[in-house]
Amino acid sequence: MIPFKRLYRLAAAVVLGASLAGTASAEALRIGYQKSSTLLTLLKAQGNLEQQLKAQGIDVTWHEFASGLPLLEALNLGNVDVSADVADTVPVFAQAAGAKLTYFARETPSPLAQAILVPADSALRNLADLKGKKIAVTKAAGSHYLLIQALAKAGLNFSDIQPAYLIPADGRAAFENRKVDAWVTWDPYVASAQRQQHAKVLSDGQGLSSYQRYYLASSDYAKAHPEVLNTLFTALSGAGKWLKANPTEAARVLGPLWGNLDVATVEQANGRRSYDVQPVGADNLAEQQQIADVFFAQGLLPRKIDASAVELFQPRVR
Repeated sequence: MIPFKRLYRLAAAVVLGASLAGTASAEALRIGYQKSSTLLTLLKAQGNLEQQLKAQGIDVTWHEFASGLPLLEALNLGNVDVSADVADTVPVFAQAAGAKLTYFARETPSPLAQAILVPADSALRNLADLKGKKIAVTKAAGSHYLLIQALAKAGLNFSDIQPAYLIPADGRAAFENRKVDAWVTWDPYVASAQRQQHAKVLSDGQGLSSYQRYYLASSDYAKAHPEVLNTLFTALSGAGKWLKANPTEAARVLGPLWGNLDVATVEQANGRRSYDVQPVGADNLAEQQQIADVFFAQGLLPRKIDASAVELFQPRVR
């Protein structure tokens, strides 16, 4: 198994390339995000955050990543200052690799927003049927934890299946081309597969994984720029409320940014996400500890961690 520190650096190098060259600045907020980073994608598209931070003398630069692991490695290496929402599993891997992280916001649970998918004509009917099957999943993502928990519920071990570790775009291709028997992923990929490939949900996260998404900053940045994080927290909270109040308008903005998804698909995906942005409390870290313990027991986390050994930023909620 490739050590996770090395895995992070390899992934980060591939994704970052030269895109970050020359972006470091004491007066710039460098934001790392993914296509599924809905609220920051909205803020980026609408320009609201740039306007607010410009008044504070802060420029904003945006850096897209394919998945959460390279995003948090970039954060750890100082190539970005804050990370858009990543699944609850990803920070525990970064913490195990020695990253100094500050949790500054979370989206409350959205267990329906990730699922184990099978083709429309699949003979798989229940979780026990996954035994011996090849399953696409993104390593260290929330979907990875969902798969582990789902297998355990069915009395199966992870060694009972054949994992294919793929980022979402590659997972979708493998699923469409029948290279795998099932695909574990999150929205909007779930909604897109349901509507375009008529994929069936074998199981979602209900009772298995609460699926909270966390926003993080490097601890040095959080200590040096609390006002910036306050502004960002307020903007994220406002974007979440706006999306829920204007689902169709939000879908029209997001659809082209998510690979030209139609409005109905985006609305379906967003309907399963809470987008309720809240501060992170110490009680939230109990589930983070459970996730870390499960991954360590599976031999996926290189060492045990104390999930509470992180910084928590408490914004001024208006």
